[in-house]
Amino acid sequence: MNSASQPPEVLVFDDGPAVASAVAERLTAAIAGAQQSRGIARIAITGGSLGIAALRALRSAADRVEWNKLEIFWGDERFLPAGHDDRNDAQADEALLKHVPVDAARIFRMPSLGDGQEPGTAPDVDSGAAAYERTLRSLTADGSVPQLDVHLLGMGPDGHINSLFPGKANLSEQEKAVAAEHDSPKPPPERITLTYPVVNNSRQVWFVVAGEDKAGKVAQAVRDGMTDDCPAAGAHGRDNTIWFLDKKAAELLR
Repeated sequence: MNSASQPPEVLVFDDGPAVASAVAERLTAAIAGAQQSRGIARIAITGGSLGIAALRALRSAADRVEWNKLEIFWGDERFLPAGHDDRNDAQADEALLKHVPVDAARIFRMPSLGDGQEPGTAPDVDSGAAAYERTLRSLTADGSVPQLDVHLLGMGPDGHINSLFPGKANLSEQEKAVAAEHDSPKPPPERITLTYPVVNNSRQVWFVVAGEDKAGKVAQAVRDGMTDDCPAAGAHGRDNTIWFLDKKAAELLR
């Protein structure tokens, strides 16, 4: 059942660290449930200070996660050289992935800027997006994109999710699972992003948001505002959609 027709679950916590802790605890349970039901769990993780804090908090539950049965993807990535401090995967490595026994073959990083000859690199952002789509489709027998169990999403003050920004063409993409963004309104300009068809096919979509500068778009998205003006409003999990908010981000929902 697609939860786009149902109201999302809204959970409010005192502050950002409390949000991160709650996300980590619930994610531990969601991973275990997916592994029990389907053998593996597939999650898409997000960047941003709060998304990375949630990954750091997940380390405290390391002994409760079957890491060898977990596949990790990214919702979006800055198209920069591998290891660059601004890449989401570099930050995730420091926060979590270097500290847990996850199978490296099950960590599906978005391509980095390079010559295209080195594994995991691409010479331009369009090639990188196409390569990641091929990677996703190679994981299923019928060439479809794997269904994610949980897709974690941050949200910017403008309502953007992944690298789907207000007014941009990728908001209307329905064919490609992965798209290139050439002109991000925040640097760096070139990014790779999952599109709505992948996000909205996820079993669960979780928003992880803190800060009073997000409150307006949180209220708009939860009340189903226009997608072009607030991309977060267009993201829904098939089973459920959950907003993990601090009090400041939730203040206009009262």
